[in-house]
Amino acid sequence: MDLQSHGARRVAGVIFVAAMLASAWFGMRAYRAYLFLRSAQMAGAPATSSIRPWMTLGYVSASFHVPESDLLRGLALPPATNPNTTLRSLAERQGDSPLAYVRGVQRAIARATPRVSTGTGTNGSEQLGAFGDQALSAVLTYGYYALGLTVLLGSIGLPVADGLATAVAGSLAAQGRMEWGAAALVVLLAAVLGDAIAYLLGRLLGQGLLERSGRWVGYTPGRGTQVMYLFKRWGGWTVLITRTFVSYLSSVASVLAGVSRYALPPYFAFTVAGRLLWTSAYLGLGYAVGADLQAATDFLANLSGMLIALAVVTASAWIVFGPAPWRSTLKS
Repeated sequence: MDLQSHGARRVAGVIFVAAMLASAWFGMRAYRAYLFLRSAQMAGAPATSSIRPWMTLGYVSASFHVPESDLLRGLALPPATNPNTTLRSLAERQGDSPLAYVRGVQRAIARATPRVSTGTGTNGSEQLGAFGDQALSAVLTYGYYALGLTVLLGSIGLPVADGLATAVAGSLAAQGRMEWGAAALVVLLAAVLGDAIAYLLGRLLGQGLLERSGRWVGYTPGRGTQVMYLFKRWGGWTVLITRTFVSYLSSVASVLAGVSRYALPPYFAFTVAGRLLWTSAYLGLGYAVGADLQAATDFLANLSGMLIALAVVTASAWIVFGPAPWRSTLKS
């Protein structure tokens, strides 16, 4: 093993450990955000999912426009309670966990301000403002047509938020503004069609043209090397893997499958199986976070961070633990 390869493995090892820690951190934050989100929905006040134990009574009162006297009454606290007291401190005094106490605060706010529980205080564009993506707003405006087009373009390799758009569709299904079955069918057909187009592009482009113009479908030399390693290690299962665990590589895998003239029947079978799992996961995610996307922003942001960190873990693990053929590519 030469010094260059050894140095690359050491750097990848450090990145691997850091990414593992980051994925665990984001995972715990996503799980905690999910618990707060679900408890807020159960209380009938989805907007209160942003409440955290570090907040004070006065801060909660001002943020949710609840008179302090009503909040104190709802929590069975003495009228003289200091408004600068944190919810964590109150939980410790009563021997409750911070999560359990926050749930009590959410219920108290829902009782004091019924309008909070309706979830109609913000329209769709305001809910999606945090994402800043026009494709997501288009899903709200144009429904199934925009959803299908976004997923199709994302599957081909264009930089659009196809996964997040699918999660939005799941949220709209939870609101009754989309039919779950129709949305699932649109997403599945659009994703499979996009994968088929990427495969055909690979057959038409060839390796030379792919190296020069592949960036238009998400191809880079680094991603190409990763996918080729996956094909060597897992064969046709790579198609399934790149539509589920590392879906950001799906278009590259499709193009390279076409370049290598991988047999179409098994490619199509693995593609449909992978897209069924992918569609179910993202639609289910959107349905789980419910009708208030604004309240789910924290959960989605941390979940995205965890998935990105896991992708880095996977890539660095290939370098650290992969066989010699993978490490030899570092020299080129």
